[in-house]
Amino acid sequence: MTLFSVEHLAFISGLLGNIISFFVFLAPMPTFYTIWKRKSSEGFQALPYSVAFFSASLLLYYAFLKTGAYMIITINGIGCFIETVYLLIYVVYAPKKSKLFTMGLILIFNVGGLGLVMAVSLLAFHGAKRVSLVGWICCILNLAVFAAPFSIMRRVIKTKSVEYMPFTLSLFLTLCATMWFFYGFFINDYYIAFPNILGFLFGIAQMILYFVYKNAKLEVDPSKDIEKNLSLEEAKDVEMVPN
Repeated sequence: MTLFSVEHLAFISGLLGNIISFFVFLAPMPTFYTIWKRKSSEGFQALPYSVAFFSASLLLYYAFLKTGAYMIITINGIGCFIETVYLLIYVVYAPKKSKLFTMGLILIFNVGGLGLVMAVSLLAFHGAKRVSLVGWICCILNLAVFAAPFSIMRRVIKTKSVEYMPFTLSLFLTLCATMWFFYGFFINDYYIAFPNILGFLFGIAQMILYFVYKNAKLEVDPSKDIEKNLSLEEAKDVEMVPN
């Protein structure tokens, strides 16, 4: 008699995935504390949060279609709320041009993109085919999101500085991808499991890069301090969406 059934393992993986993902969603809080303190979001980008909001919304829709996917519903419901708060703070303190751009991103992703996926899936597909369509879209989107830190890894190699890639965030993202891979594997949901393989590999690669370059000294051109600081904030804002 086995100590844990597949259902138990799926529950444990999903629960751990929820806990770790929650902390990943909270990772940008220092950025928004800075925005609140400065009363300005100038110099920061809204794109990562718009994409995260879209991804969480899409996964939430997928979970409702799938039925019984409570682990996916809980974390992505929380994620949608957190990303909404981030975007509201950003918009409140953004210059007019950035404010309009951010509202445009929300309209494109969450009104246009999500609305289109929902309309096509509800009107043109039924039953398992509907779930499969939305699952594939979630899978492709998550693959694209997981590949986003490649630009940060390239920057680390180019600058020989791990300032742009905090180790703690890389570790949490790796653990997050691992938990959601096993959750998807145990419940036979490969739309969840497959993209997290890439997330795990990128996470391991980031941690290897960290240990390779953590003691490297970066020569800074004083004339480029402002550009460097801006790039650092942008790099820290690039987040991979949990599951």
